[in-house]
Amino acid sequence: MKMRCIGNIVVGLAVPFLACGSKVDIPSPSVPSETRIMKIDPEQELQTIDGFGASDAWRCQMVGKYWPEEKKNRIADLLFSKETDEKGNPKGIGLSIWRFYLGAGSMEQGSESDISDEWRRGECFQSPDGTYNWNKQEGQRWFLQAARERGVEKYLAFTISPPVHMTINGKAFSPQKQKMNIKEGMMPDYAEFLVDCIENLQEKEGVTFNYLSPVNEPQWEWMAGNNGKSSQEGTPATNRELFELTSLLSERLKERGLSTTIALGEAGAINYLYGMVNNEMRDNQIEEFWSPASTLSIASLPNVEKVITGHSYFSVWPVASQVEHRQKLDARIKQYPGLKYWQTEYCILEQPGESEIPGGTGNQRDLGMKTALFVARIIHNDLVVANASSWQWWTALTRANYKDGLIYLDDGASNGSMSPEYCKQDGFVRDSKLLWAFGNYSFFIRPGMKRIHVDGQNPVQASNDVMISAYKDTDTRKLVVVAINTSNTERTYKLELNGKLKNGKLIPYTTSENSNLEKGAEVTPDEIVIAPKTVVTFIGDIQ
Repeated sequence: MKMRCIGNIVVGLAVPFLACGSKVDIPSPSVPSETRIMKIDPEQELQTIDGFGASDAWRCQMVGKYWPEEKKNRIADLLFSKETDEKGNPKGIGLSIWRFYLGAGSMEQGSESDISDEWRRGECFQSPDGTYNWNKQEGQRWFLQAARERGVEKYLAFTISPPVHMTINGKAFSPQKQKMNIKEGMMPDYAEFLVDCIENLQEKEGVTFNYLSPVNEPQWEWMAGNNGKSSQEGTPATNRELFELTSLLSERLKERGLSTTIALGEAGAINYLYGMVNNEMRDNQIEEFWSPASTLSIASLPNVEKVITGHSYFSVWPVASQVEHRQKLDARIKQYPGLKYWQTEYCILEQPGESEIPGGTGNQRDLGMKTALFVARIIHNDLVVANASSWQWWTALTRANYKDGLIYLDDGASNGSMSPEYCKQDGFVRDSKLLWAFGNYSFFIRPGMKRIHVDGQNPVQASNDVMISAYKDTDTRKLVVVAINTSNTERTYKLELNGKLKNGKLIPYTTSENSNLEKGAEVTPDEIVIAPKTVVTFIGDIQ
């Protein structure tokens, strides 16, 4: 949802996303008692977690290329480190998925790209004559290596537009609604380009790309505004075009013996996954791509991940609607046994008001807990209500005065800017509470762990009080419990575990206005205290 992450007004975009028709009653919050029961059953296993991630898109190309090494490494540690300091506090949030953006060549076009912001243009590995220069995307490759060196487990390559020399208008944004911006007959060349990138980056960078996402938000038009300029690369696409591209990619990945699997979807809003939204052949994607009866089914193709991916935009407010949308999504996915859901992009675009986040909208950066709690609620409901197997934030870095980054860059005199030279060569690095609250999940819940059942939570009521989810490592029997207290009241729980805790203790790691994943003193399962406006991860071992 990159085009809409900056500024208050969306130019030339009509978002066809309506609130669900049925009403969800919000139960009254339960009356606080001295001690509540937290009932967890490790034997009742739910989805397997594939990982937590973020994207390198656009900002990393500048920071990785131009910034001082010390600061780049500081940023990389915050994003990727799985180490702890002498007090046992995490040094970073240990992302397990890194999204690498394959650009379309608008950077080489410069101002002739008609993409007004240099920071939103991307280099392309392929030249118009078909030759490759693998020294391109230098800044992004720096962060790719930084992720590898710090032990990131999984890598996803994604693209937004075909290379400009393959597009209808020679631009990285679209001249037409609905259909993909690609010259007739060039789809096989586009597939070849993407697989070439995967194969050669793996060889030259020593990084195996687990996944390839070949489309991004195909429901949006991605056309120029009235001034003839666009804010970024992008193309719409129909479901049939996505099927055609996926079929070509599947064939080529198999031919070359690559293990990379295609992760299809990246829907601009999740109702396009589970419902009929309009008559543009870009919706109802779960059924279109995964029903055996569909002429667009990808279920039998090789090198295709059994997953549908979508973005949580325009589906998170009010809270009752947030829950209802995810219940509908989960119900549809359950019709196809073994199909997973990944939430692969989010930053705040909604306008929930000042009571929820500073400024009331995505505009105006916030390094504090209000925004962190707002997003933590979404992470929880995507994992618990929608049963997402992966959760990925939009962009790791931002230099804008906007709520679209985990780490913020500024010049020390302002909260952000869009001027071309702002923080291009250097700047100040600001970690956010959102970064650390995300770390309450990403640092501790590693790929392959399973979510397990927590009893007695009404999802709407919990969203306005305390949300609890639990996970286990089936090999080591490690237990991870994440609790989000959005209320103004301290809550005390007694853990009732189907099984026994080794040593009878839990270790808390707290993110609050005054702490960043700070390791606390051991607690007993009989008295688990969760302070107001905090995200706490409790770590233990199951006997």
